[in-house]
Amino acid sequence: MTEDEFPVTAPGRPIWLMTLADLALLLVGFFVLIQATQGVDRKALAKGLRDGFGTSAAAPSAPDPMAVASNAVFGFAAGKAALPVTPGVLSAWARDALADPRVTIRIAGITDGTLADIDPLTGSAAVLAADRARAVAAALASAGVKAAGRITIVNASGTGRRGVILTQSFVGDHP
Repeated sequence: MTEDEFPVTAPGRPIWLMTLADLALLLVGFFVLIQATQGVDRKALAKGLRDGFGTSAAAPSAPDPMAVASNAVFGFAAGKAALPVTPGVLSAWARDALADPRVTIRIAGITDGTLADIDPLTGSAAVLAADRARAVAAALASAGVKAAGRITIVNASGTGRRGVILTQSFVGDHP
């Protein structure tokens, strides 16, 4: 059999044309879904879609607070969580900030990242950072700064100087 004897094949469609058609069909389906939900209970529709894909509803979460000010305590000894200064100015700052019920304070302890600045019992820098944050929170509480549920201790995201950073955040009106 020679090359001239093979049958002529029909030219195929380019692959991008198939992808474009799929995209167009998805877009049309989306617009049909939008039009079909006019006057329909959207929560029931969302539940039906979640059930169809085998997922569950996510728990509603509070929005991230908007940081507006910060304060810090530095000068901790390596491997220690004892406060290096009296919290007088810090407690006055926190009391003034928490006078507004729409404000919260987040307390984050930090370590300097060296092997000397770790918790002596566990060998963990994260535990030492949490101990420093708890020491500041306890000092604020003993100084009379009271705000139920509006002072939180959070995990520090990095290392740097040995200390504690307090972040004043605006969270808005509570529901």
